[in-house]
Amino acid sequence: MVEAVIEIEVVYAAVDRQVLRTVSLVEGATVRSAVFASGINIEFPELNLSECPLGIFGKVVSDPDTRLVQAGDRIEIYRPLLADPKEVRRLRAAKAAEAKARNQ
Repeated sequence: MVEAVIEIEVVYAAVDRQVLRTVSLVEGATVRSAVFASGINIEFPELNLSECPLGIFGKVVSDPDTRLVQAGDRIEIYRPLLADPKEVRRLRAAKAAEAKARNQ
């Protein structure tokens, strides 16, 4: 019996560059195994692919160790945020309010 082969994409955006890989897998592969099959962990050894969050087409996958990939999926590897967006907006608003108060 021949196992069906599907193609998916795995993407990762580092601070300085982006990588997109097309990977052929046997049907029934999990999201996490697809990421390891891409070889991105070799190119980016600082990534801990066993623990980093993963998503498909912009939606976080809650359990990548059991979620199966489908043909055409684009798996995204997420890196930690450098700054909390809410905190950045709060600081920016405070700075703008301070500047406005000085100009009055």
